[in-house]
Parts: sequence; structure tokens; C-alpha cells
Amino acid sequence: MDSKKRSTLLTLGAIVAGYAALRTVPSLLPEKLELEPLENPIGFRKYVAGDTSGGFDLFVGLDTQEGAEIVARKEAAFERVSDNICGALYGDLESSAARVPMASFSDYYCPYCRVQTKRLAEMTNSMPNEVAVAWHELPLLGDSSNLAAKAALAAKRQGAYVSFHERLMKTPFQASPEYLSRLADDLGVDKDQLVSDMESAEVVRELENSSALARVFSFVGTPALVIGRTVVQGQISDRMLREIIDLEREEGWDAACISA
Repeated sequence: MDSKKRSTLLTLGAIVAGYAALRTVPSLLPEKLELEPLENPIGFRKYVAGDTSGGFDLFVGLDTQEGAEIVARKEAAFERVSDNICGALYGDLESSAARVPMASFSDYYCPYCRVQTKRLAEMTNSMPNEVAVAWHELPLLGDSSNLAAKAALAAKRQGAYVSFHERLMKTPFQASPEYLSRLADDLGVDKDQLVSDMESAEVVRELENSSALARVFSFVGTPALVIGRTVVQGQISDRMLREIIDLEREEGWDAACISA
């Protein structure tokens, strides 16, 4: 290879590497807050951010009896959350005009979620009087994602959701019954109760509600957020996140909850 070709390849490689770096560090991306009002649900608006993992296949299993039953449950969940969108999003969060609620939708094996979840947790710890987060499990990346989500929600029944959540987000291992058993031992969680709760009606209902909310807001993958009344698809920078929080506080984030 002559020196001219080598120089050209090196230049192209540097451009590609630089673009990749920008895509993985959202705070470096040039951004402008452009909000698009949603026709439904009324009162909400959308901001399209950065990278996303996963996606929905609405037609899986529709040709089987089991699929028909699942579709019926999904429709029931959709109607349930549509009747009280803000309640389904934010649950029992203690919010106020000054404390803006956020609903975070993530998958334990979505790489962008791991980065964004950590940043959101750090923000809520440093700004406890300004923001609060309701964590939603949205397992889209296969059986391990679904197993991890069920385990975290089951751990919540024993007051160990935060510790389980943090460990699962940090681990390089795929969730398996054996790994979850060891994790339960490490965190002092009752393993038998954990296994029982993972298949409980309450955990199934939580997952169905989060999936229904994702359908309400037309999420195509994770991470996704709803900040007050602003819907965010994809990874978002800290600067843009704070800009939306300030806007929600200024304009009154609960306006959508009144109209929803």
C-alpha cells in the first residue's frame, strides 16, 4: 500500500472513530431542544434524543392460542394505564411543582441504559428536592432481560430493589437462575421468596403496565424517559436533561396529568 492510500485510510479511520466517540458520549453531541406535541396522549410532547437498543414485535405469537391470550392481557393493560397515565408512570412518587418526576424505561442488557441509569441515579442523589425517578422494567432483549427484570421486581417486595438494580446493571454476566441465587445470597434476600415472587401476579402486572406505557408513548426501544410531560426516546445528555427539567418546572409539568 502506498503512502497516499495509507494516509487516506488513516484519515477516514480517524473520522469514523471521532464520530463513534461523539455517539457514545451524549453530552458532546450538538443538541437543540425541539419538542413535538403528541396527538395522543393529549398534553404530552416528544423529544427524540440519541441511541436506542431493542424494539417491539407486536405480532409475535398472534397465530397461537397463547398469543391470543397474551394479546388480550396487553389490551387490558393498555386500557388500565390509559385511564390514569400519570399514576401508571409515576406511582407514589412524592412530587411537587418544584420536584419534577421522571419515569425511566430500561433493559438490563441495553448498553445505553447502563450509562443513562447511572447518570439518572447520580442526578437524583445530588438533586433530591428537584427530581425524582420511577424505574420501569422494559425487557426487550430476550429471556435474560426478562429474567433480570422479574428478579429486580421480586427483590423490590423484600426492600432490595435498589441494590438488585445496581448489581444487575453493573454485572457483565447474563442473568440465570444460578447467578440470581448467588446474588440473592450476597444481598441477604430470601431466595425461595424471590423465586415465588418472580412469577407472582403482582410482578407480571407491573411488567404489563410498563409495556403498555411503552405502547402508549410509542417507544421503539430503550432507554426511554418521560420527564413530567416530555417524552424522550433514546439516550440523552445531562445538559439536555436539565434543560427539559427546568422547562417542566417553569411550565408546570402536571398540566398533562390534569388533562390525561
